[in-house]
Amino acid sequence: MSWLKDSVRSFWEQGDRLLLGLCLLASGFGLVLIFSATRYLGEADGMRCMIVQTVAILLGIFIYMLMSSVDIELLVDKSWKWLLLFSLVINALVRTPLGIEVNGNRSWLRIPGFPVNLQPAEIAKITFVLLLAWQMSRLREKGISKPSSVFQLAGHTLFMFGVVAVTSGDFGMGLTYLIIFVLLAWAGGVKKRWFLLALVVCVIGIVLIWPHISDKYYMKRFTVVIDHIIGNPDTITEQTLGRGWQQTRSIMAIGSGGLTGMGYLKGTQTQSLYESNLPARETDEIFAVCGEEFGMIGCLCLLALLATIILRCIWVARRACSPKSAFISMGFASMLIAQVGVNVGMCLYIFPVVGLTLPFVSYGGSSIVTMYAAMGIVSSIKMRSLPSWLRDRSRI
Repeated sequence: MSWLKDSVRSFWEQGDRLLLGLCLLASGFGLVLIFSATRYLGEADGMRCMIVQTVAILLGIFIYMLMSSVDIELLVDKSWKWLLLFSLVINALVRTPLGIEVNGNRSWLRIPGFPVNLQPAEIAKITFVLLLAWQMSRLREKGISKPSSVFQLAGHTLFMFGVVAVTSGDFGMGLTYLIIFVLLAWAGGVKKRWFLLALVVCVIGIVLIWPHISDKYYMKRFTVVIDHIIGNPDTITEQTLGRGWQQTRSIMAIGSGGLTGMGYLKGTQTQSLYESNLPARETDEIFAVCGEEFGMIGCLCLLALLATIILRCIWVARRACSPKSAFISMGFASMLIAQVGVNVGMCLYIFPVVGLTLPFVSYGGSSIVTMYAAMGIVSSIKMRSLPSWLRDRSRI
């Protein structure tokens, strides 16, 4: 066990303790909100949620320290093929008897004897960021804005999006992959003309295929949001009682909280015994719980805390010892930006419900452990921000 002691000592001396502290603050805020959001389930089920989340956080802390001790550049360089294989296999497992369907998506694994379900696409986000960053660092030497480079990066992203779509049908997770690619490509120096071209192609593509997809389930999730934003009176019933029900209850909860909130454990919808009054309140709609019980001030504090974690990742990226490490850290910052933006957008009725959790805050073991693992890798990059011949001297 000497390696474990050495890893802990190394982390304590050089690891990013500030980042870990920020993550723990966000997780602590999340536990407070989850306790309130799960009271309607009853004492036994509510306590189970708290125990699962607490254990996931403790496991996340261990993995954070463990990942901090890993030389991530060396790992990716030597094992990128294995990382890709792992990503494909773990996503494919949902099509086996181990896969189960939750809320219309077959995106979970139920392993016999394991106390909680696992979400493979959540875990595979780590390998996606690592592999995309590794690919970008290699293409950067040839010219990252060359057509061949852009097509390779876009092809990699669309391939993984297709894997997630085919195996689990989890559009929200696939969307996260796309946002990570866009933000990382922008930060990596891909010229703006490529983004403009992609936008034009997307608009033309949507116009051409819209008659064939407008009646699809996922497309109606988008159209109900558009109708709500423009105030279409012809679809008011669908906006409030149909597919827009969840977002309607969410903005009602946030609006009723006002500036300071209705008080902890006193939110009308949060404490309702009927799940339909605020669906998915401990997962997708946890931000609405914060708004109802802690008000706008509580929401701003939570967003400021998450923004600080993102800025810390960007800070580490700017001081990384190599472009590869910088891309990895920026990739995880992009992952956080994507999930925070989409989740809060869902709660504010400006984005369709796609089933994405609020990082470090929402209930979910897979999400918590994945986030801490990602931040542990950022900590590893911070520990190795100096050249190897200077690292030992940094302790003096």
